[in-house]
Amino acid sequence: MLDIQTHMDFVGQGKAERWSRLIITVFGVIGLIYGAIVQQFSQTVYILGAGFLLSSLITIPPWPLFRRNPLKWQKPIQTDGSSAKSSPSSESGDEGKKKKK
Repeated sequence: MLDIQTHMDFVGQGKAERWSRLIITVFGVIGLIYGAIVQQFSQTVYILGAGFLLSSLITIPPWPLFRRNPLKWQKPIQTDGSSAKSSPSSESGDEGKKKKK
């Protein structure tokens, strides 16, 4: 089937957030200036909306740009079966209770 990556590493999340803030801020400033020039607040909102859509298109999908620093997972520890046996205290159902002497 398709091997579509759906994760983004920690460094990539930081990059995506920075890009998102930068794009929305730039479009907001441009929209505010243009809206003031043409005296239409609706133009400001439209330009800011376009910046939001562009920012979403660039930063929400996990593009390869945001997946360059994968986590290095530790290998699982193999345990033997002898330590997994239940003790007499766990058989009585008092696992979470402390007994007073």
